[in-house]
Amino acid sequence: MKKVDLKRILKKVEKPSRYLGNEINSIHKDTDKENLIRYAHCFPDIYEVGMSHLGSHILYDVINRDEDVFCERVYSPGVDMENIMREKNIPLFALESREPITDFDFVTFTLQYELSYTNILNILDLAGIPILKEDRKLDDPFVMVGGPCSYNSEPLADFADIVILGEGEEVNLEVVDLYKEWKKNKTSREDFLYRISNIEGVYIPSFYDVNYNEDGTVKNVVTLKEGIPTNPSKRIIKDVENVLYPEKLIVPYIDTVHDRIVLELFRGCTRGCRFCQAGMIYRPIREKSVERLKEILEKLVKNTGYDEISLSSLSTSDYTHLSELTDYLVDEYASNNIGISLPSLRLDNFSMEIADKIQQVRKSGLTFAPEAGTQRMRDVINKGVTEEDLENATRKAFEMGWDSVKLYFMIGLPTETYDDLDGIAKLAYEVIDIYRDVHQGKLKKNFGVTVSTSTFVPKPFTPFQWHAQDTTKEIVEKQRHLVQKLRNKNIKYNYHDSSTSLMEAVVARGDRKIGKVIYDAFKIGAKFDGWSEYFKLDIWKEAMEKNDLSIDFYANRDRNYDEVFPWDHIDVGVDKDFLIRENDKAKLDEITPDCRNGCNVCGINTHDIGRGLC
Repeated sequence: MKKVDLKRILKKVEKPSRYLGNEINSIHKDTDKENLIRYAHCFPDIYEVGMSHLGSHILYDVINRDEDVFCERVYSPGVDMENIMREKNIPLFALESREPITDFDFVTFTLQYELSYTNILNILDLAGIPILKEDRKLDDPFVMVGGPCSYNSEPLADFADIVILGEGEEVNLEVVDLYKEWKKNKTSREDFLYRISNIEGVYIPSFYDVNYNEDGTVKNVVTLKEGIPTNPSKRIIKDVENVLYPEKLIVPYIDTVHDRIVLELFRGCTRGCRFCQAGMIYRPIREKSVERLKEILEKLVKNTGYDEISLSSLSTSDYTHLSELTDYLVDEYASNNIGISLPSLRLDNFSMEIADKIQQVRKSGLTFAPEAGTQRMRDVINKGVTEEDLENATRKAFEMGWDSVKLYFMIGLPTETYDDLDGIAKLAYEVIDIYRDVHQGKLKKNFGVTVSTSTFVPKPFTPFQWHAQDTTKEIVEKQRHLVQKLRNKNIKYNYHDSSTSLMEAVVARGDRKIGKVIYDAFKIGAKFDGWSEYFKLDIWKEAMEKNDLSIDFYANRDRNYDEVFPWDHIDVGVDKDFLIRENDKAKLDEITPDCRNGCNVCGINTHDIGRGLC
């Protein structure tokens, strides 16, 4: 394949470093090697966003350890770069080789966000790869998708040849190994898909058909071939202690969203927040030992030169050995001016002493996520924290020298009232009062409370998957209400665009008919829909109308327990009966305890996927 000549165009684009691919620790292989498998790992957003995704770094490292496979990175080009590429007929290329991905063996996409789907189609179009899977010929790449959104990949069924369900380190290698055998004779695309269809964690949408009821709901999903699983199941890494983890991370030449070492402490979560898809689909919990984390970290610090370490997991403060780990990190790295950062903190179990200890190098603002403004609402969502937890945490923080705090909430949650919204404002003002109390009635010049609200989106495989999302009008009214309630020079209020949340809900809960909507929206001009400056709701409304589909039907309507969801045939190891029980408890404002304190019978520990792991 001929390399793309970038010399004539890079001077004309913003941030040329996005397209160079020669960063520290990037991997390069001889592309003329006979029988080399070419694997394009695509993140359907710009370089700065994709380079901050830990899962991409892990797969890049794991796949490239096979000397017969070359995994290269692909990101959505910026709009300026795309315009030049289309004008000069330059095909989309992989960063490492700068060769077009048109003739690669696999073109794979990480699905982190539903509104990135038009970017997937745009990448295929820029590469010259047929967008519809039915149009692909024998020598075209296999288009594969994975990531958290793949658990309902039905809206992408027209485009994706292969769906990876669950954690990808092992399953990707197994797919590639079978591909090596198939490629020797290259019988047919369908033959290869059938060969891999029984690998745990693989779902082939074309081998299943969907029947619909007269009202537009799903009647059932049926298999079209003998010998394929009726309920494709997710893949998990049972031994996270010894699973491959990068010893080097690619170090970009430009600032990205997260410029730091990311250290994964564990996978899964035991909290059971009823709105949280990740907390359900990533079960069971599996921790890494402190010794293993030390081993990983020593290599990453040596090989990257980063001056910050981020401790990452769904609920980092639940890590069993957090105190021991942070003691080690401070003792070992603080003297080298390497800082430690944590994601948003739980209010009920996080030690402010740990927070103080890990921020000896540089002290940043603290972020807490109460999620809801009243105790009733926090019980509904099973958050498991109290107002007293917030008061104790913020008081201790202010006593120890912090002058700012960020509070994250969701609005539009099931059963929410305006009293619950007023509770958000009440908490913000209480934080101000606590600061005054600690500082003898005074507010320092740099003191501030940031309140951020996002819009609740009902996601598949959660106890709230049966609930309607608030309409755009309802969300806007709630946002305006909070703007009035939070008018204070010491409070900054940020909120998320309600129209993007609306379409996120449509796609997240979508069936195969939504695929045609995505395709039409792309043809009309939709891309970078996760970016408010590019998102155009009118385009999506036009695409929905063109296909005689209703936004209300997908986003703004409650479901009953008898309705079949488009994703019901996918097995994530958590029983639907458990999700129903949790939804019923939410309606009664009842909480479910952390399952580390006793099994709540979600099904994962009796399922083959997770038996014996929790």
